[in-house]
Amino acid sequence: MSATDRNRLDEERSPYLRQHADNPVNWQPWDEDALAAARERDVPIFLSIGYSACHWCHVMEEESFEDEGVAELLNEHFVPIKVDREERPDLDSLYISICQMVRGNAGWPLSVWLTPDGRPFYVGTYFPREPQRGMPGFRGLLSDIAESWADPDDRREMETRADQWTRAIEDELESVPDQPGEPPEADHLARVAEATVRAADREHGGFGQGQKFPQTGRIHLLLRAYDRTGRDAYRAVVDETLSAMANRGLYDHVGGGFHRYTTDRSWTVPHFEKMLYDQAELVRAMLAGFQATGNARYRHVADETLAFVERELRHEGGGFFSTLDARSGGEEGTFYVWTPESVREAVDDGTAADLFCAYYGVTESGNFEGGTTVLTVSSSLADLAEEFDLDPGTVEAKLAAAHDDVFEARERRERPPRDEKVLAGWNGLMISAFAAGALVASEGYADRATEALAFVREHLWDADEGVLHRRYKDGEVAIRGYLEDYAFLGRGALRCYEATGEVEHLAFALDLARAIEREFWDGSSGTLYFTPESGEDLVARPQELTDHSTPSSAGVAASLLLALDHFAPDEGFGDVAESVLSTHGNRIRGDPLQHAALALAADEYASGHVELTVAADGLPREWRDRLATTYLPRRLLAPRPPTDDGLSAWLSELGLDDAPPIWASRDAIDDEPTVYLCEDFACSPPQTALSDALAWRGRE
Repeated sequence: MSATDRNRLDEERSPYLRQHADNPVNWQPWDEDALAAARERDVPIFLSIGYSACHWCHVMEEESFEDEGVAELLNEHFVPIKVDREERPDLDSLYISICQMVRGNAGWPLSVWLTPDGRPFYVGTYFPREPQRGMPGFRGLLSDIAESWADPDDRREMETRADQWTRAIEDELESVPDQPGEPPEADHLARVAEATVRAADREHGGFGQGQKFPQTGRIHLLLRAYDRTGRDAYRAVVDETLSAMANRGLYDHVGGGFHRYTTDRSWTVPHFEKMLYDQAELVRAMLAGFQATGNARYRHVADETLAFVERELRHEGGGFFSTLDARSGGEEGTFYVWTPESVREAVDDGTAADLFCAYYGVTESGNFEGGTTVLTVSSSLADLAEEFDLDPGTVEAKLAAAHDDVFEARERRERPPRDEKVLAGWNGLMISAFAAGALVASEGYADRATEALAFVREHLWDADEGVLHRRYKDGEVAIRGYLEDYAFLGRGALRCYEATGEVEHLAFALDLARAIEREFWDGSSGTLYFTPESGEDLVARPQELTDHSTPSSAGVAASLLLALDHFAPDEGFGDVAESVLSTHGNRIRGDPLQHAALALAADEYASGHVELTVAADGLPREWRDRLATTYLPRRLLAPRPPTDDGLSAWLSELGLDDAPPIWASRDAIDDEPTVYLCEDFACSPPQTALSDALAWRGRE
């Protein structure tokens, strides 16, 4: 029996793939056996790409992939292949790009028909089984494509289209400008901020006039521009956006954490899945927002989100799982929504229940399906105190008690399924968030960051080969890492060094940077590719220059390399970053909002880092408290041992012959913790008070 004569997904570790293991479709993983079968049978590949928390992926499975008639068509006329986009972002990038170009929109499930050698000739997203609302039916589409493939004239036309589309993918994802430009200058940040303000929804917060997605890169750009210029409009857009995300339906007000996006402009009704990367990037944005504005609400939301991740997405060994599904018991959102009756069943104190409903907008009519309500902050404590004739302290106490009761009641509901893949890159993002939390909110978060980093190093990093793998699941390691895995994890390791002062984390960041240069840097093209040089040969080798649900891996890598150049200036990391920013300089200038991570890296290149070298055995409590409330963009915290003898041991561990400038001649004065602040090629005198160093920069 051929490998493709049965459904092989029961052999896979991906929860998304295993969800389809019982389908009558003879699903194949993307591997050489499946690709060889398509070539041998000379039939098209039907490629279905999705992920475990994807609502419409579930719908298409129930309507079509569980249908015997559809399965018969797929099995007879195609080689059906299932791909988890979270495991194979390279394949997703290739084929979703052509969907966006051809259809003007894209999403998941992504449905692609390929020639036996992998070139796309028809593409779409969700298809209903039968035609409806102007959409072709999936069953009829399969029949039509199979019939056309069998007709020589139609097939030639399909092959021609496949050639055209493959060239379009190469042009979109692989090519670079014939002539590199220059990296954007320092004043580019203000132009980016102005464009960001113009794109902002000043009524509801966020960006755009339809569905609302977190776009945290824009928040960081605005905060940097506000810090540099003091322009109130930049801070106002940040406040409007962070407040909307913290107070409306994107945020889970009972359990903490953020949903993927909202389906409406006012941030009310979310798509309920919770992704690890959103928690990570939104925590970082909230913490930066707190530092820049002093709004304690943002730090509180970051704390609750980190608590949610630790409670519900943490592997017992220290790493972090990938997602929580949008659905519970087959219904989207049921774990999260409320009615007045369900609140009163959960909260014994009738006044507290009424306060909870009033505060979070829980009404009989609701704002979601079936008269249920997605919680949103709908009143203030002061207004509730007046309405209920209670003092504000009593209102706050009763709301807190009601919140605890509602949380306990929700814990008894059927929980959303959890995708327990541990992905290197996503863990890197979350490690950075916990490390940021350690410096801004609670020092204990550093333990979570370093435990996760140790888990990924143990299970996914091959130190002998210098190779990072992408996925760990149930003891199995698979898939060579992509640029995002190395860049995101490298940034996480660097942030762990900053938060803890432990040199081993800096050493790991340098190892990852060396691997980035070896596997992803193409000097002749002046760019960083998304797939490794030693990886699988696909129809194109993509770059990832734009921000999507995660930051651009090229942008994060450039930023990481610029930072690490301070510690290993002889390894050429800064030259690589400069070349990437030069190659794509005109792209960053022309469309900065789609290239936020690259624009942030360009600002670090043009303006330099704010070096904060601390010579001490540990960060003094007073300094830690001061840093927690100080927004210092482009900050590079560089702890080192207080004496040159201690520094020599570090240099030996890092394999460095000489102390890099960021550490050289910056030892402790009179055995006291000492800080050196350097910016624009000038340094403060050594200071034994952090406030004096910040004052030198004009902070006070």
